[in-house]
Amino acid sequence: MSTLLRADPPSRTQRWSRWVRNPWGQARFLWVVAIGYLVWTLVPVFIAVMFSFNAGKAQTTWQGFSLNRWYTQDVSSVAQDAELRSALSQSLKLSVLVMLIAVPLGVAFAIALDRWRGRTAGASNFVMLFSFITPEIAIGVGLFLMVTQLVTALGLGFTSQVLGLSMFEMAYTVIIVRARLLSIGRGYEEAAMDLGASPTQALRRVLLPLLLPAIFASAAIVFAAAIDNFVISQRLCAAASCQTIPIVIYSSARRSPLPSLNALASITLFATTIVLALAYVGYRRLTRGERPAA
Repeated sequence: MSTLLRADPPSRTQRWSRWVRNPWGQARFLWVVAIGYLVWTLVPVFIAVMFSFNAGKAQTTWQGFSLNRWYTQDVSSVAQDAELRSALSQSLKLSVLVMLIAVPLGVAFAIALDRWRGRTAGASNFVMLFSFITPEIAIGVGLFLMVTQLVTALGLGFTSQVLGLSMFEMAYTVIIVRARLLSIGRGYEEAAMDLGASPTQALRRVLLPLLLPAIFASAAIVFAAAIDNFVISQRLCAAASCQTIPIVIYSSARRSPLPSLNALASITLFATTIVLALAYVGYRRLTRGERPAA
């Protein structure tokens, strides 16, 4: 009689090895990396925010919950400390003004680079990316020397901070808007001009509305980047009146800081989160119905 030979079933180790090595299987460990990254990023932020509600003065020992002590009640709170109030005001004013200057200029620069043809277009694009390939400390030192040695009439202070940060943050807007320009192409403008619109009318009535999602996104990013900028703001600051939140936090870190600094940083976090959330909602509404690029 013939005997049927039957292979032994694979062991648990072999099944595990095949499951791991299967190139056509779904991603199995990326979620571990994603969760690990979120935990590594968000846990320190959560701890800093949590200690802004600490009832005691310690920043390492939890001494009970207090909702308002370091925000409004204590003499060293954000609402009652003149230095902290000034830093909060300066940071908000600086970030808003930088956003109002950098975003329109960045949009104009992005459209110009997209339309520019010639040998100098590549050099201009490199200049736009210069802030990304140059260390921020080098830009800060360069701006400091320019203000103190060349443009002495400008001087150090709030105006120099606004102009310096606007130059630095404008690149974010250029990159985001140029990506949007590449995705929408020239077809809409050409169709508008075929229907009788002038180039200016096509730009104002067709292109700019299509660029609104990128403009919203870049405005939120510029605001978030400007409100916590330290290097350029610190190099261009010459008095206590122009100190921003990062400068005050850095200066206070060498002495015994109070949880009011955590409260100040938390206010910055809350403001940035609100701006980013509004920009995201606006982006989703403006891009509703669009088909993703193939």
